Amino acid sequence: MAPASDVVRDDELRLRQPIPSPYYMPGPATASSSTLPTRDLTPQPGSPFRPPPQTLRNGTTSSSRSLRKDRERDKEREREREGSSRSEPSSSRKSPAATNGRASSPAARQEGKEASKSNTKSKSSSSAPQQRIRTNPHLVYDPNAEPAPAAVMYWSRAPVYGALPMRGMRAHSVTLVDNIAWLFGGCDDKGCWQDVYCFDTETLQWSHPEMVGDIPPPCRAHTATLVDKRLVIFGGGQGPVYYNSVYVLDTVTRRWTQPIFPPEAEGPAPRRAHTAVLWKGKLWVFGGGNGMQALNDLWTLDVSGSTERMRWESVETSGKKPNPRGYHTANLVGEVMIVVGGSDGRDCFSDIWCLNLISLKWTQIKPDTPYRRLSHSSTQIGSFLFITGGHDGNKYTSDLLLFDLVSFQYEPRKTLGKAPSPRGYHVSIQADCRLFIFGGFNGHDVYDDVHMLDLAGAAYLPQVAAFKVEFP
Repeated sequence: MAPASDVVRDDELRLRQPIPSPYYMPGPATASSSTLPTRDLTPQPGSPFRPPPQTLRNGTTSSSRSLRKDRERDKEREREREGSSRSEPSSSRKSPAATNGRASSPAARQEGKEASKSNTKSKSSSSAPQQRIRTNPHLVYDPNAEPAPAAVMYWSRAPVYGALPMRGMRAHSVTLVDNIAWLFGGCDDKGCWQDVYCFDTETLQWSHPEMVGDIPPPCRAHTATLVDKRLVIFGGGQGPVYYNSVYVLDTVTRRWTQPIFPPEAEGPAPRRAHTAVLWKGKLWVFGGGNGMQALNDLWTLDVSGSTERMRWESVETSGKKPNPRGYHTANLVGEVMIVVGGSDGRDCFSDIWCLNLISLKWTQIKPDTPYRRLSHSSTQIGSFLFITGGHDGNKYTSDLLLFDLVSFQYEPRKTLGKAPSPRGYHVSIQADCRLFIFGGFNGHDVYDDVHMLDLAGAAYLPQVAAFKVEFP
């Protein structure tokens, strides 16, 4: 049963509806009854409203008769008011001398001032609006209550829908174009594929657009780099086959194109598990493996023009080079490429290397607490590298490591929620204030899920807005 305060009687509900004023008088052109409301306006007992105007036998309306009576009543009240003013005592009225601005005596002048003050006070007190008194609700204080937790990063599994990928995601690529993440390739326990899926990072919806053109073969462990709304795919492989081919996907027209290089043109050896970053119109490709050994060579691909003008060039560097490796990560921070971890097939590395792309000199970074990682992911967010998951040489992990690009040290951060299960060969991207994790592999199962890490602004501070990587 509804509470008493919520029960409204029919007569109260009818009184709340707007109805015509009792002084409404239709003119000659608007006297039609069709202009009046059609709802029931019959006055209820105790109602202050009058019924709508009705036409009388003499041709007049009830509203006009009411108006005439009101006017007569107003005139009668005015006459009563004038009569009461004439009957006021002489002491309360001003004398002719006072009216002309002169008092007859000092005592009379003082009496007039006191009367004026009393009249002004009575008027102000009667006309002053009533002020609403506000009270605050009573707040219960609990001395044993826990303090509110500080802002922390929070893990959750994304509630995705739409045309989901039909198979798991392992050693695939995910590239963010505006707010759409483009997934290509990958493999599961049955083989590799060549499909393209799109994931809207705002609506969390998957779609499977149709592609045209020179569609690349199924592959995994390739690189997909964004260049002006185009995805440049290099390398990869499936089974015992390794590629050194280049494919370009136009995300606007959804057309694949394969650049044709001259037969005599120099190019990198087929490989997979390498990395690629874009800097000044060139793709910088480092490391990987060709099925027989790990690599540590460096190549650039000119992607500043059309696909017909793409050319490879080998790059010589100075300083001590990193050991050959694959399944590492590379992030471009300013003009520095930062390489983290990886493996040569025997060891799992914990070292961090920086290559200045201007001086082409390698420098090794040695944090106080190193972490061995391969098949992990690394995403730059502000002045930190967010390193998620991977293999530490013994097992797959779900740890989140934050590497400070200013102090070159790992910093612990607390997260809440349900973190992704231990995995490697996944992909992470940042979209607005969230870090997305796509798929992965735990040594037995291939995942097809998507996880989100909400990046609370205060969770990974202090962080500088502008900085430059300076080697110690």
